[in-house]
Amino acid sequence: MSGDHADATIARRVRRLETLLEERGVLTGELIDEAIDAFLAESSPANGARVVARAWTDADYRARLLADGTAAVRELGFMEGSYQRLRVVENTDTTHNVIVCTLCSCYPLRLLGPSPSWYKSEAYRSRVVREPRAVLAEFGLELPADTEITVWDSSAETRYMVLPRRPEGTDTLDEAQLAALVTRNALIGTAAV
Repeated sequence: MSGDHADATIARRVRRLETLLEERGVLTGELIDEAIDAFLAESSPANGARVVARAWTDADYRARLLADGTAAVRELGFMEGSYQRLRVVENTDTTHNVIVCTLCSCYPLRLLGPSPSWYKSEAYRSRVVREPRAVLAEFGLELPADTEITVWDSSAETRYMVLPRRPEGTDTLDEAQLAALVTRNALIGTAAV
């Protein structure tokens, strides 16, 4: 629905709610702006990269992350106050995962930063479900023919993040060095690390 009249309807509702809160003295426009700025300041793909690096170096954390992504990322101080459920899906040597939100652009903002424009585009949202291998190839990600590709559809209640495969030859790297290898596209599944 991104880019159509549904966005305008939601924007009107949000603005009406802001106006009511301001009129009743609950919040000021400045407080709303400060809250949005603070939220965005703490939203970065570096957060998701840090989660991935911890999972790559700590098998117990990795197990908790895959079992309950929301609780595991909260251990690292992310997603506090978030009402969405986070599900982390793991890439393996036989399975590759990619995320999308076919209805709009639901996305784990605090872990991946603001969503890229292509993620919100109707072309990505519709095509990645129908022809994921072709879409991934357009991103430069060529997967072996026998690799199973699973597409996960985010929603208002459940967000997804990909746990990419750890690159070979990185056994001597520490968490910070590993985190530096992880990109936002790898967390979405449109790139490998």
